[in-house]
Amino acid sequence: MTTTDEVRRLSRDELRTLFLFESLHDDQLDWLAREGYVSSVDEGRVFAEGDTATCCYVLMSGGIRLCKLLQGEEVEINRTSQRGVYAGAFNAFFGADDRKSYTASMYVLEPSEFFVIDAATMATMMNAWFPMAVHLIEGFVMGMRRTNETMGQRERLLALGSLSAGLTHELNNPAAAAVRAAATLRQRVAGMRSKLAMLADGTLDTTKLHQLVAIQEAAVERVAKARELSPMELSDAEDALSDWLDDHDVSASWDVAPVLAAVGLDVPWMEEVLTAVGPEYLEGAVRWLMYTIDTESLMNEIDDSVTRISTLVGAAKQYSQIDRAPYQVVDLRELLKSTLVMMSSKLDGVTVVKDFDPELPPIPAYAAELNQVWTNIIDNAVGAMGGSGTLTLRTKRDGAYAVVEIGDTGPGIPPEIRNRIFEPFFTTKPIGEGTGLGLDISWRIVVKKHHGDLRVESKPGDTRFKIVLPVDPESEIQAQGDLI
Repeated sequence: MTTTDEVRRLSRDELRTLFLFESLHDDQLDWLAREGYVSSVDEGRVFAEGDTATCCYVLMSGGIRLCKLLQGEEVEINRTSQRGVYAGAFNAFFGADDRKSYTASMYVLEPSEFFVIDAATMATMMNAWFPMAVHLIEGFVMGMRRTNETMGQRERLLALGSLSAGLTHELNNPAAAAVRAAATLRQRVAGMRSKLAMLADGTLDTTKLHQLVAIQEAAVERVAKARELSPMELSDAEDALSDWLDDHDVSASWDVAPVLAAVGLDVPWMEEVLTAVGPEYLEGAVRWLMYTIDTESLMNEIDDSVTRISTLVGAAKQYSQIDRAPYQVVDLRELLKSTLVMMSSKLDGVTVVKDFDPELPPIPAYAAELNQVWTNIIDNAVGAMGGSGTLTLRTKRDGAYAVVEIGDTGPGIPPEIRNRIFEPFFTTKPIGEGTGLGLDISWRIVVKKHHGDLRVESKPGDTRFKIVLPVDPESEIQAQGDLI
C-alpha cells in the first residue's frame, strides 16, 4: 500500500457530494471537514481482516474489493466503484467488542482516494449528533443477540428432548426383552431341576446319565452354532420331529418340536437320545433337553439385550461428552456413529450408508458441539426425505482439512433460498416445527469456533452438506495470521 504524504482536507461542499453526509447541516460538515482527511492509495491492501479497526473509509474515487478469510484463503465478497461507499470502523459507536477489529480485508482495484475518519472521531460524532439513532441501533443489535441466545438454547433443548425421547424408546426395548427373558428363564430352570430329579432318582444307570449329559452339552453347542433356517425348512423340520415324538408317546409334541427344530436337532439326534435313556425316560429326557436349549437361548437373549443397553449408554456418553474435556482430540467417525445411535428412532425407514475413511486422523475439536452439528443436519435431511430414502455419511481427508459429508436423497433446496439457509430464524418448516436456528448454530460452531467451513450443494435427489475442519487448528490460525 502506498499513500501520499500530504494531508488534504475536504470542504463543506465536497463532503456534501458524498451521500453518507448529504443530510448534515453546515456546522456538522465543518466539524467533519476539520476532523477527517483524504488518503490516497495507489495499490494493494488498505486494511486487513482481524487488525484493530482504527478508521472508517469512504470511497471518493477509484474502486475497492472486500475479502474474507475462508480455510486460509481470501474469498472476495464484494467489489464496487460506487462513490460514497464505506468500510472499516463504521460501527465504531458500538461497544468495545464490536469495534475492536476489521471484519474483512479491503483492497483497491486502481489508484483510489478515501475520506478517512478515525474510529474515536466516528464514535464521538454518532453519539453527539444521533444519540437516539445510536440507542435504537444498539438496542436492535443487543436484542438480536439475546434473541439468538435464547432461541439457540431453546433449539438445543428441543433437540435434547427429542433425542432423550428416542433414547428412552431404544433403551426400553432391550430392557423389556431382558425382563421377559429373565422371568421365562426362572420357569425353565425350575423345570430343569424337576426333570433332573426324575432322571437321577436312582433308576437311570450312571452310564446312560453320562451319555445324556454329553448329549445335553452337544445341544448347547448347537444353540451357539445354529444356522438360521428358512420358514419352509423350519416348518418341515418341526413336522418331522413332531411326528417322531408322537410315535414315541411324548406328550405335547407341538410345544417341544419348534424348540428342538430351531437349533437344528433332527430325528437322528432324537434316536440317539432314545438309545441313551430308553423309552421309559424319553419323555423326561426330551423335556430336559428342551429346557436346556430354551435356557441357553434365553441367556443369549439377555446377553444381547444387556449389550444393547450398554452400547446405547456408551453412545449417549460419547454423544454428550460427559466427563470429558470440552476441547479434545476426537475421532470424527466415532462422533458420527454415536449420533446415529442417538437418532436411531428417527431413522426408521431410512437407509444409512457409512463411507468412512479409515486413514482420517483424529483432530482437536469441541466434540459435543460437533455432535450438535451432525444432529441438526441429519435431522433436517431425514425431515426433507419424509422418513424414507438414503442418508449418506462420508469422511475423508483433503490436504490439511478433514471433510465430513452428509447427504440425502430428498427433493433438494430450491436455488432461490439456498443462500438464506444459514440465516438466523430462516426456516422452511411449518410454524411450531422449527426455530430456524439449527443451521445458523451449526455454521457458527464450524466456522467461528473451529475455523472451518460449512457449505451445501443441492439438486433434486442429491443434497450434500460439507463440513470442513482443520486437522491442525493451531497451524490454520497461524496461516491466517501470516496472510493478514
